[in-house]
Amino acid sequence: MATSTSLTAAALPSRLASPGRRAPLSWAIARARPLPHPARAVSSGGSRCRLLVTCNAQAAAATISIGQGTPVRPTSVLVVGATGTLGRQVVRRALDEGYDVRCLVRPRPAPADFLRDWGATVVNADLSKPETIPATLVGVHTVIDCATGRPEEPIRTVDWEGKVALIQCAKAMGIQKYVFYSIHNCDKHPEVPLMEIKYCTEKFIQDTGLDYTIIRLCGFMQGLIGQYAVPILEEKSVWGTDAPTRIAYMDTQDVARLTFVALRNEKASKKLLTFAGPRSWTTQEVITLCERLAGQDANVTTVPVGVLRFTRQLTRFFQWTNDVADRLAFSEVLSSDTVFSAPMNETYELLGVEAKDILTLEKYLQDYFSNILKKLKGLKAQSKQSDIYF
Repeated sequence: MATSTSLTAAALPSRLASPGRRAPLSWAIARARPLPHPARAVSSGGSRCRLLVTCNAQAAAATISIGQGTPVRPTSVLVVGATGTLGRQVVRRALDEGYDVRCLVRPRPAPADFLRDWGATVVNADLSKPETIPATLVGVHTVIDCATGRPEEPIRTVDWEGKVALIQCAKAMGIQKYVFYSIHNCDKHPEVPLMEIKYCTEKFIQDTGLDYTIIRLCGFMQGLIGQYAVPILEEKSVWGTDAPTRIAYMDTQDVARLTFVALRNEKASKKLLTFAGPRSWTTQEVITLCERLAGQDANVTTVPVGVLRFTRQLTRFFQWTNDVADRLAFSEVLSSDTVFSAPMNETYELLGVEAKDILTLEKYLQDYFSNILKKLKGLKAQSKQSDIYF
């Protein structure tokens, strides 16, 4: 049901922590009714960084006429970031399970026709333009937030300022459930802009009073195809590091399936869950597995972690390379002696899911290589049949 509560302002980060120093973000939520809420901050030392960013979402929401208590169907879902790797799987799963799916997509030269073909409704809006958001939320029960900024964009634009605008609108317009995807261990790496923003967004959602489920993710199996599988098949260089980082990759189809199990489970209300694959893998273990399944060796180019650190420091000297440095900071964490995994037994028990039903990386890559190699053999056979000799 729609409510009259609205959010009016948020404290946003003016700068993010520099390497080796924890300078946490802080945020405040001010409500029109009741009296303004006191500021809250993530803090464990370091200076307080604040930047007030004007957000037009509340004013825009006020222009949408929704009667008090207007009922919405529990099956009405808005998927934000519906064209992404995870977003499209969430859309497919929702449609398969009978949900009425609306997809928030940025205006683009190439329309997201495949979403319409599947049976979803596509609405255009841009998180960096808060005034475009409210109309997309009319008649929506649940928001599933899969969005993230494009590589060429400043991290703050979508992942912080845009998300704050979206969350403010969701609260103002009475959205009854908000699902947010975050990053595992984001609370442990304030020196990495994207992870600090994810952690602060988690806290921001929790402070709004929305009914939420926050899901932290470790890594997607789908990302390994372009990073390792395809280059090995095409005999191109595969880039890796010399760090023993371990990541518990998960199939995005499993992530989407578990998301809707959690959505229907009252025990997952206002919970922070972590989804991790059956086991964690180092870069070298993934490359070795791909080599075995492809039947050929990889041309591996190893980048020492020290080079990443030096490159990150160097790019900090130039204003126009700040976003590159931000992304290198994330790469540095992924290339450190870190484990991106979590025990799943309690989560499986909470959701009523069997561990055996979660796809393993071995099976995922085996299916991929089996299908690709079969197609390649078919193409070679057709090529031989069509050869013309003079």
